[in-house]
Amino acid sequence: MTGIVDAHHHIWRQKDVPWLQGPMVPRIFGRYEPIRRDYPISEFLADLAGTGVERSVYVQVNWAKAAEVDEVAWVHSVAEAHGWPHAVVGYVDLLADDAAEVLARQAAFPLMRGVRMQLHWHENPMYRFAARPDLMNEPALRRNIRLLADRGWSFDLQVFTAQMADAAGLAAANPDIVFVLQHCGMPEDLSPAGRAAWRAGMRRLADQPNVVSKLSGLGTFIHRNDPDHVAEIVETTLATFGADRCLFGSNFPIEKLWTSYPELVAAYRRALAGQPPEARDAALATTAARVYRLD
Repeated sequence: MTGIVDAHHHIWRQKDVPWLQGPMVPRIFGRYEPIRRDYPISEFLADLAGTGVERSVYVQVNWAKAAEVDEVAWVHSVAEAHGWPHAVVGYVDLLADDAAEVLARQAAFPLMRGVRMQLHWHENPMYRFAARPDLMNEPALRRNIRLLADRGWSFDLQVFTAQMADAAGLAAANPDIVFVLQHCGMPEDLSPAGRAAWRAGMRRLADQPNVVSKLSGLGTFIHRNDPDHVAEIVETTLATFGADRCLFGSNFPIEKLWTSYPELVAAYRRALAGQPPEARDAALATTAARVYRLD
Protein backbone atom coordinates (compact mmCIF):
# COMPACT_ATOMS: atom_id res chain seq x y z
CA MET A 1 0.00 0.00 0.00
CA THR A 2 1.09 3.56 -0.69
CA GLY A 3 2.15 5.43 2.46
CA ILE A 4 -0.56 7.60 4.01
CA VAL A 5 -0.78 11.35 3.45
CA ASP A 6 -2.31 13.33 6.31
CA ALA A 7 -4.04 16.08 4.33
CA HIS A 8 -5.27 18.05 7.34
CA HIS A 9 -3.34 18.70 10.52
CA HIS A 10 -2.16 21.61 12.62
CA ILE A 11 0.86 22.69 14.59
CA TRP A 12 0.98 25.86 16.63
CA ARG A 13 2.59 28.08 19.18
CA GLN A 14 -0.03 29.14 21.70
CA LYS A 15 1.20 32.74 21.74
CA ASP A 16 0.26 33.21 18.07
CA VAL A 17 -3.32 31.91 18.23
CA PRO A 18 -5.93 34.11 19.95
CA TRP A 19 -8.44 31.31 20.57
CA LEU A 20 -5.82 29.41 22.56
CA GLN A 21 -5.38 32.38 24.92
CA GLY A 22 -7.56 34.09 27.51
CA PRO A 23 -10.74 32.59 28.95
CA MET A 24 -11.63 29.16 27.60
CA VAL A 25 -14.77 29.46 25.48
CA PRO A 26 -16.06 26.10 24.18
CA ARG A 27 -15.79 25.77 20.42
CA ILE A 28 -17.33 23.54 17.79
CA PHE A 29 -15.40 20.56 19.19
CA GLY A 30 -16.31 21.33 22.82
CA ARG A 31 -13.91 22.15 25.63
CA TYR A 32 -10.26 21.92 24.77
CA GLU A 33 -8.15 22.58 27.86
CA PRO A 34 -5.65 19.75 27.05
CA ILE A 35 -4.57 21.43 23.79
CA ARG A 36 -4.39 25.03 25.06
CA ARG A 37 -0.62 24.89 24.75
CA ASP A 38 2.09 24.62 22.12
CA TYR A 39 1.64 21.72 19.72
CA PRO A 40 5.01 21.46 17.95
CA ILE A 41 5.96 19.37 14.95
CA SER A 42 8.01 17.09 17.21
CA GLU A 43 4.87 16.08 19.12
CA PHE A 44 2.91 15.63 15.91
CA LEU A 45 5.61 13.31 14.54
CA ALA A 46 5.65 11.35 17.80
CA ASP A 47 1.86 11.04 17.64
CA LEU A 48 1.91 9.56 14.13
CA ALA A 49 4.90 7.27 14.61
CA GLY A 50 4.28 3.76 13.28
CA THR A 51 1.03 4.59 11.48
CA GLY A 52 2.38 4.64 7.92
CA VAL A 53 1.93 8.38 7.45
CA GLU A 54 4.72 9.63 5.20
CA ARG A 55 3.66 13.17 4.27
CA SER A 56 1.39 15.86 5.59
CA VAL A 57 -0.43 19.10 4.78
CA TYR A 58 -0.65 21.89 7.32
CA VAL A 59 -3.96 23.78 7.47
CA GLN A 60 -4.24 27.25 9.00
CA VAL A 61 -5.30 27.71 12.63
CA ASN A 62 -6.56 31.32 12.71
CA TRP A 63 -3.54 33.26 13.89
CA ALA A 64 -4.04 36.83 15.03
CA LYS A 65 -5.62 39.19 12.52
CA ALA A 66 -3.21 40.42 9.84
CA ALA A 67 -0.70 37.64 10.65
CA GLU A 68 -1.59 35.51 7.62
CA VAL A 69 1.85 35.80 6.07
CA ASP A 70 3.63 35.35 9.41
CA GLU A 71 1.82 32.04 9.88
CA VAL A 72 3.00 30.74 6.50
CA ALA A 73 6.53 31.96 7.17
CA TRP A 74 6.65 30.18 10.53
CA VAL A 75 5.36 26.89 9.11
CA HIS A 76 8.01 27.12 6.39
CA SER A 77 10.68 27.56 9.04
CA VAL A 78 9.42 24.40 10.74
CA ALA A 79 9.48 22.51 7.43
CA GLU A 80 13.01 23.65 6.72
CA ALA A 81 14.15 22.42 10.13
CA HIS A 82 12.22 19.13 10.27
CA GLY A 83 11.19 18.18 6.72
CA TRP A 84 7.52 18.33 7.78
CA PRO A 85 4.93 19.44 6.79
CA HIS A 86 5.12 19.06 3.01
CA ALA A 87 2.51 21.61 1.96
CA VAL A 88 0.67 24.56 3.50
CA VAL A 89 -2.91 25.74 3.30
CA GLY A 90 -2.87 29.32 4.58
CA TYR A 91 -5.50 31.87 5.47
CA VAL A 92 -6.57 34.90 3.49
CA ASP A 93 -9.62 37.07 4.17
CA LEU A 94 -11.21 36.92 0.73
CA LEU A 95 -13.60 39.70 1.69
CA ALA A 96 -10.76 42.16 2.30
CA ASP A 97 -9.54 44.83 -0.08
CA ASP A 98 -5.94 43.65 0.33
CA ALA A 99 -6.61 39.97 -0.43
CA ALA A 100 -4.59 40.08 -3.65
CA GLU A 101 -1.62 41.61 -1.84
CA VAL A 102 -1.71 38.99 0.92
CA LEU A 103 -1.91 36.18 -1.63
CA ALA A 104 1.07 37.62 -3.49
CA ARG A 105 3.15 37.76 -0.31
CA GLN A 106 2.22 34.18 0.61
CA ALA A 107 3.15 33.04 -2.89
CA ALA A 108 6.79 33.74 -2.05
CA PHE A 109 6.73 30.55 0.04
CA PRO A 110 7.04 27.45 -2.14
CA LEU A 111 4.99 25.12 0.08
CA MET A 112 1.81 27.17 -0.34
CA ARG A 113 -0.87 25.11 -2.03
CA GLY A 114 -4.17 26.67 -1.04
CA VAL A 115 -6.32 28.81 1.22
CA ARG A 116 -8.87 28.07 3.90
CA MET A 117 -11.34 30.75 4.92
CA GLN A 118 -13.86 29.11 7.23
CA LEU A 119 -17.35 29.93 5.98
CA HIS A 120 -19.41 27.65 8.19
CA TRP A 121 -22.43 29.17 9.90
CA HIS A 122 -24.97 27.40 12.09
CA GLU A 123 -28.02 28.33 14.14
CA ASN A 124 -26.16 26.96 17.15
CA PRO A 125 -23.75 29.76 18.19
CA MET A 126 -21.17 27.25 19.40
CA TYR A 127 -20.96 25.82 15.89
CA ARG A 128 -20.93 29.21 14.19
CA PHE A 129 -17.80 30.75 12.69
CA ALA A 130 -18.75 33.01 9.77
CA ALA A 131 -20.72 36.20 10.32
CA ARG A 132 -23.49 35.07 7.96
CA PRO A 133 -24.42 31.82 6.22
CA ASP A 134 -24.29 33.32 2.72
CA LEU A 135 -20.82 34.87 2.56
CA MET A 136 -20.08 32.65 -0.45
CA ASN A 137 -22.33 34.94 -2.48
CA GLU A 138 -20.56 38.18 -1.52
CA PRO A 139 -19.19 39.93 -4.63
CA ALA A 140 -15.83 40.62 -2.95
CA LEU A 141 -15.32 36.96 -2.07
CA ARG A 142 -16.46 35.85 -5.52
CA ARG A 143 -13.99 38.25 -7.07
CA ASN A 144 -11.03 37.43 -4.82
CA ILE A 145 -11.42 33.66 -4.88
CA ARG A 146 -10.72 33.73 -8.61
CA LEU A 147 -7.17 34.80 -7.75
CA LEU A 148 -6.48 31.29 -6.46
CA ALA A 149 -6.86 29.90 -9.97
CA ASP A 150 -4.06 32.15 -11.19
CA ARG A 151 -1.69 30.37 -8.78
CA GLY A 152 -3.11 26.88 -9.13
CA TRP A 153 -4.17 26.92 -5.49
CA SER A 154 -7.09 25.06 -3.96
CA PHE A 155 -9.75 26.36 -1.59
CA ASP A 156 -10.51 24.41 1.58
CA LEU A 157 -14.29 24.71 1.83
CA GLN A 158 -15.84 24.48 5.29
CA VAL A 159 -19.65 24.58 5.35
CA PHE A 160 -22.62 22.89 6.94
CA THR A 161 -25.39 21.02 5.14
CA ALA A 162 -27.68 24.06 4.89
CA GLN A 163 -24.92 25.95 3.05
CA MET A 164 -24.12 23.26 0.50
CA ALA A 165 -26.31 24.69 -2.24
CA ASP A 166 -24.40 27.98 -2.12
CA ALA A 167 -21.13 26.05 -1.92
CA ALA A 168 -22.00 24.08 -5.04
CA GLY A 169 -22.78 27.34 -6.80
CA LEU A 170 -19.42 28.77 -5.79
CA ALA A 171 -17.65 25.68 -7.13
CA ALA A 172 -19.64 25.79 -10.37
CA ALA A 173 -18.65 29.43 -10.88
CA ASN A 174 -14.95 28.55 -10.46
CA PRO A 175 -14.35 25.30 -12.35
CA ASP A 176 -10.59 25.85 -12.47
CA ILE A 177 -10.25 25.82 -8.67
CA VAL A 178 -10.26 22.59 -6.66
CA PHE A 179 -12.58 22.93 -3.67
CA VAL A 180 -11.63 20.64 -0.78
CA LEU A 181 -14.70 20.02 1.37
CA GLN A 182 -13.69 19.93 5.03
CA HIS A 183 -14.62 17.03 7.29
CA CYS A 184 -17.09 15.32 4.91
CA GLY A 185 -19.35 18.36 5.08
CA MET A 186 -19.49 18.32 8.89
CA PRO A 187 -22.59 16.13 9.44
CA GLU A 188 -23.66 17.41 12.83
CA ASP A 189 -27.35 16.44 12.69
CA LEU A 190 -27.40 12.65 12.96
CA SER A 191 -31.17 12.31 13.05
CA PRO A 192 -32.75 10.50 10.06
CA ALA A 193 -33.84 13.83 8.57
CA GLY A 194 -30.44 15.38 9.21
CA ARG A 195 -28.63 12.48 7.58
CA ALA A 196 -30.93 12.63 4.56
CA ALA A 197 -30.33 16.38 4.12
CA TRP A 198 -26.58 15.85 4.44
CA ARG A 199 -26.59 13.08 1.83
CA ALA A 200 -28.56 15.29 -0.58
CA GLY A 201 -26.16 18.17 -0.04
CA MET A 202 -23.16 15.92 -0.58
CA ARG A 203 -24.64 14.70 -3.88
CA ARG A 204 -25.13 18.30 -4.97
CA LEU A 205 -21.49 19.09 -4.20
CA ALA A 206 -20.28 15.90 -5.87
CA ASP A 207 -22.07 16.99 -9.04
CA GLN A 208 -19.33 19.61 -9.33
CA PRO A 209 -16.26 17.74 -10.63
CA ASN A 210 -13.87 20.21 -8.99
CA VAL A 211 -15.04 19.36 -5.44
CA VAL A 212 -13.24 16.70 -3.39
CA SER A 213 -13.96 15.69 0.20
CA LYS A 214 -11.70 15.28 3.18
CA LEU A 215 -12.29 12.18 5.28
CA SER A 216 -11.55 13.98 8.52
CA GLY A 217 -12.93 15.60 11.64
CA LEU A 218 -15.59 12.98 12.28
CA GLY A 219 -15.22 13.17 16.04
CA THR A 220 -16.03 16.88 16.05
CA PHE A 221 -19.65 16.60 17.12
CA ILE A 222 -19.66 13.29 18.99
CA HIS A 223 -16.37 13.91 20.87
CA ARG A 224 -15.05 10.41 20.41
CA ASN A 225 -13.43 8.18 17.82
CA ASP A 226 -16.30 5.87 16.91
CA PRO A 227 -15.20 3.39 14.21
CA ASP A 228 -18.80 2.62 13.26
CA HIS A 229 -19.61 6.31 12.81
CA VAL A 230 -16.41 6.80 10.80
CA ALA A 231 -17.27 3.81 8.61
CA GLU A 232 -20.79 5.04 7.92
CA ILE A 233 -19.70 8.56 6.91
CA VAL A 234 -16.70 7.34 4.92
CA GLU A 235 -18.77 4.74 3.05
CA THR A 236 -21.38 7.34 2.05
CA THR A 237 -18.74 9.91 1.05
CA LEU A 238 -16.82 7.40 -1.06
CA ALA A 239 -20.01 6.23 -2.75
CA THR A 240 -20.93 9.86 -3.50
CA PHE A 241 -17.58 11.28 -4.63
CA GLY A 242 -15.50 8.24 -5.56
CA ALA A 243 -12.19 7.40 -3.92
CA ASP A 244 -10.24 9.52 -6.38
CA ARG A 245 -12.07 12.53 -4.95
CA CYS A 246 -11.58 11.68 -1.26
CA LEU A 247 -8.55 12.25 0.97
CA PHE A 248 -7.71 11.43 4.57
CA GLY A 249 -6.91 14.05 7.20
CA SER A 250 -6.27 13.51 10.91
CA ASN A 251 -7.45 16.92 12.17
CA PHE A 252 -4.79 16.58 14.86
CA PRO A 253 -4.39 17.80 17.55
CA ILE A 254 -8.15 18.49 17.73
CA GLU A 255 -8.99 14.78 17.66
CA LYS A 256 -6.25 14.23 20.24
CA LEU A 257 -8.87 15.47 22.71
CA TRP A 258 -10.56 12.05 22.54
CA THR A 259 -8.29 9.59 20.74
CA SER A 260 -4.74 8.70 19.77
CA TYR A 261 -3.33 9.01 16.28
CA PRO A 262 -2.89 5.23 15.81
CA GLU A 263 -6.48 4.61 16.94
CA LEU A 264 -7.74 7.25 14.52
CA VAL A 265 -5.81 5.78 11.59
CA ALA A 266 -7.06 2.32 12.54
CA ALA A 267 -10.67 3.54 12.35
CA TYR A 268 -10.16 4.88 8.83
CA ARG A 269 -8.30 1.76 7.70
CA ARG A 270 -11.21 -0.31 9.01
CA ALA A 271 -13.68 1.93 7.18
CA LEU A 272 -11.77 1.43 3.94
CA ALA A 273 -11.01 -2.27 4.38
CA GLY A 274 -13.73 -3.41 1.99
CA GLN A 275 -12.58 -1.15 -0.82
CA PRO A 276 -10.31 -2.32 -3.67
CA PRO A 277 -6.61 -1.64 -3.05
CA GLU A 278 -6.49 1.20 -5.57
CA ALA A 279 -9.43 2.90 -3.86
CA ARG A 280 -7.78 2.57 -0.45
CA ASP A 281 -4.59 4.06 -1.82
CA ALA A 282 -6.51 6.93 -3.40
CA ALA A 283 -8.40 7.84 -0.23
CA LEU A 284 -5.36 7.50 2.02
CA ALA A 285 -2.66 9.00 -0.19
CA THR A 286 -2.82 9.51 -3.91
CA THR A 287 -5.77 11.91 -4.04
CA ALA A 288 -4.12 14.18 -1.47
CA ALA A 289 -0.81 13.98 -3.32
CA ARG A 290 -2.54 15.08 -6.52
CA VAL A 291 -4.70 17.83 -5.02
CA TYR A 292 -1.90 19.36 -2.96
CA ARG A 293 0.80 18.62 -5.57
CA LEU A 294 3.07 16.66 -3.25
CA ASP A 295 4.88 14.65 -5.94
